[in-house]
Amino acid sequence: MDSASAGITGGLEGEPGILSGLALQSLSLVDELVLTLLDEESGYFRQVPGWNLNCTIVGGALAELSLRSRIDSDLESLILLNPTATGDPVLDLILEEVAAEPEQRNAQYWVERLAPRAEKIIDLALERLVESGVLQYHEGGFWSLTPIGRHGAADADAEDGTAAEYVKERLRKEIFSDEIPDLRDAIIVSLIESCGVLRFIFDLDEEAEKRVEAICRLDLIGRAISLAVDENIAGRLFRPSALTKPIQVVPLRRLLRGPHVRDGNLPALVAGLAAEYGPVFELRLPLRERMIVLAGPETNRWMHRHGRTHLRARDYLEDFEKIYGGSAILPALDGGDHFRYRRAMQPSYSRTRLERRLDEFYLLARQHMKTWTVGETYPAVGMCRRLVNAEMSPLAVGIDSQDVVDDLHTFKERALRTHIGKTLPKFMLFTPGMRRRAKLLDDVVDRIIRDRPTGEREGCPRDLADDLLNLHTNDCLLLPEANLRFVLSAPMIASMYVGDQLAFAVHALVSQPALLERIRGEADALFGAGDPDRESVTGPAADVTRRFLMECMRLYPTVPMSARTVDNSCVVEGYELPVGAQVLVVSTATHFMSDVFPDPFSFDIDRYLAPRNEHVGTGYAPYGLGTHGCLGWRWTELQMLLNLLMVAHHFTLRIAPKNYELKISPFTTASPSRKLGFTIAGRRRELPSESAR
Repeated sequence: MDSASAGITGGLEGEPGILSGLALQSLSLVDELVLTLLDEESGYFRQVPGWNLNCTIVGGALAELSLRSRIDSDLESLILLNPTATGDPVLDLILEEVAAEPEQRNAQYWVERLAPRAEKIIDLALERLVESGVLQYHEGGFWSLTPIGRHGAADADAEDGTAAEYVKERLRKEIFSDEIPDLRDAIIVSLIESCGVLRFIFDLDEEAEKRVEAICRLDLIGRAISLAVDENIAGRLFRPSALTKPIQVVPLRRLLRGPHVRDGNLPALVAGLAAEYGPVFELRLPLRERMIVLAGPETNRWMHRHGRTHLRARDYLEDFEKIYGGSAILPALDGGDHFRYRRAMQPSYSRTRLERRLDEFYLLARQHMKTWTVGETYPAVGMCRRLVNAEMSPLAVGIDSQDVVDDLHTFKERALRTHIGKTLPKFMLFTPGMRRRAKLLDDVVDRIIRDRPTGEREGCPRDLADDLLNLHTNDCLLLPEANLRFVLSAPMIASMYVGDQLAFAVHALVSQPALLERIRGEADALFGAGDPDRESVTGPAADVTRRFLMECMRLYPTVPMSARTVDNSCVVEGYELPVGAQVLVVSTATHFMSDVFPDPFSFDIDRYLAPRNEHVGTGYAPYGLGTHGCLGWRWTELQMLLNLLMVAHHFTLRIAPKNYELKISPFTTASPSRKLGFTIAGRRRELPSESAR
């Protein structure tokens, strides 16, 4: 490995500062570009068009190779000097292609040819910066800068302690001084100027503008590469056809005759349509606006990476959030506010919160399971929703809400059908029954905040309500009082989705005796000597149960799609999405595509074992993709696993009616049909009154 690329992880251990000044100086040009272009307010890159960003990143990699004496470049050609690998996977990805080219090409050729590799380069750079402690990764595809102590740092005058500020301070001095610019910094200034965001990073007056122009003309190598980036941004050498592929319209009769219309499996239905009409197609339903559907592994990848730039979520939720008396609730937020909110609340929804309170969880679960009577048959959806709520409500907001949870679920479902699914007229939300249920929301909020005027209960474990009230106190613009009605009732609402997913899983468990026995084996081993601790339930002792749940979530995702509006026109897989178009992103359609999951309709928990690992990548998306992915998926995944183990350990269940064939109620979220029930056939083990630990 070159000395220039070594040392990035230096100083990580044993020193007060996370990285030493030497390590900061050892960042590659690509690393420094990524750090400079990262907008911490939004958690992602500044609004640089995709092609421009790609050219800039490739330009940075070529410039770094030039500084390391692997290539040379002038305005006419790019010359290979030394094909020896640098040891940096980002740079070696580029060097290998240059070395393999038999003809000598110019820099513009290489910038354009390598631009499609830019996403891979960015991924590798981000991964390395996270591993090195320079960046912190947040769920949903966000990154923030990790504070770096100034002990021994190279630049003691930087305003704050982040690696990005270290780089920006160097650039600031180059732009706003008369000193001869450093070659490395001059290249970064030139590349950032090429993609048009320098003025969003620094306030440039007329004198600074002239200085930037002079810097961009300074070095022949840097100038050649920056010029190549400029030329590719202005006009590609090999310009693709301006004509995009036409989006095919699915005839209504073809949609209604789909093989999965009757069983309610919308992801499978859409997967079949995508196989016939392509990954981007249009639906025209009666009395509805035209809807463009995205479905496939490549559209999932695009959504995960670029959806934040081109799509907005708020349109579909504006009327819905008004029902709860709020505005700009988390699911409807986009951009910087969305990232700030998620970042502030991420610890509240973490699996660690649940792991720390396992004793309480076991007690709450058993208290509710004791209400199940042997010989009785319970509706599957209601049974599982109430079990989940019996655990989630006390743990998340400190109250028992079993007396109102059914009404809250009914209200939420009616609101979704009215304002999201648009399958019911609006007046259906204002019937006497719905008005009564709406008032219950205020009662629930009063219960939650009654005993915590300061936002936190003394001597009690910190919970979601504590964090929400604290966020409201400290940033009432981000979380206004008007939104408390919605966010404080969210755990009770979440028990609807998690309960439905658990109902699917219990049905799959009871209907597959071989897997039931394997999961019972794990459950009996885990609970046989008392309640398992966090290491046991999250480790290999629950491997079969964990993979079983993953397969249930692949086959029966409760939120299989999301609706968006195109904010900025874009091209996806060769299809243009115009501004204002309504888009349905069916991220779980890939769950039923044989090139992603072979034999997709078979229940196979070994998909998730190496070397198959079919879930790796964006093809497996039960929690959504990109910035609006489920914030609490790790919590709910553990909660479902524990419930499934406890049910298998303590009970014998039967499906009712006996010959029931699973059907899905697809609107507005997916759940088992209301005809499904579970009979408590017997108790395998008694439920203790208190936790066994």
